[in-house]
Amino acid sequence: MKIVFLEPLGLSVERIDEECKSLRLSGHEVIIYPDRCPEKNIERASDADIVVESNMPLNKEFFDSCPNLKMLSIAFTGLDHIDMKECERRGIVVNNAAGYSTEAVAEEAICMMIGLYRHIMENDKITRQCSGNSIAPGREIANKTVGVIGLGAIGIRTAKLAQAFGCKVIAWNRTPKEVENVTLVDKETLLRESDILTLHIALNDETRDFITKKELEMMKPSAIIVNAARGPIINSSDLADALKNGTISGAALDVYDNEPPLKNDNPLLSAPNTMLLPHIGFATKEAFEARLKIVVSNIERFLK
Repeated sequence: MKIVFLEPLGLSVERIDEECKSLRLSGHEVIIYPDRCPEKNIERASDADIVVESNMPLNKEFFDSCPNLKMLSIAFTGLDHIDMKECERRGIVVNNAAGYSTEAVAEEAICMMIGLYRHIMENDKITRQCSGNSIAPGREIANKTVGVIGLGAIGIRTAKLAQAFGCKVIAWNRTPKEVENVTLVDKETLLRESDILTLHIALNDETRDFITKKELEMMKPSAIIVNAARGPIINSSDLADALKNGTISGAALDVYDNEPPLKNDNPLLSAPNTMLLPHIGFATKEAFEARLKIVVSNIERFLK
């Protein structure tokens, strides 16, 4: 079969080729493209049996142009960028790389909490301007109540890290789930009691606009929100208004309605006390290595 990597997944072509050695020895053709060019996806994948990519959207036009396609090995956790109905209709098997970035994203969530509380970005700017004066004193996350929305692997790991910093952890989950030293509460209680709200749920029809003006107004004026899950889980306009009006204290985001670069009219760009990162939660060397192994393992399992 012809296996096409539409991008190098943050690694060198040589590293991917090394991991694919067993596939080549089994007689399969492996093509690894050294760059990420969404506009060339159809051209590159047109005669592929198996395609590997991370988070580039693949729609009906793509599938219409790839008649041989039998399997997608997605180097990403979420699949909301894939037209799954088309895949199901065509009998295309889709596997994701579940679990590869659990530690990376959980650590980033804690990083963003501390970054907001200690005004890290603002103080860095002041230091570089050689003014020598720090901004207002920060806060400590110790002894704060962290509310976790979604107790999947990343949510649980974030809860454990927060506990290590001395936080009380409460959580909302779609179904009952027991996690040591984590108190499960309803959504309204979680919003009202959390000093720090961190989101770790998948994006679907039920979770789109999960946090809107209504939910934001339930929160403490001193509360902050961290989102390293999916952008549309929070209504961006409502969040920007809440930050400007002082409804909540701050927000740290690594995900948006659309992938960065952001458009100049994005309301969050002018919102105060925000940390805006370019979707890097998953991007660590360790995570990239882990997902390559998962991607290749998924292909090998499919071929067997």
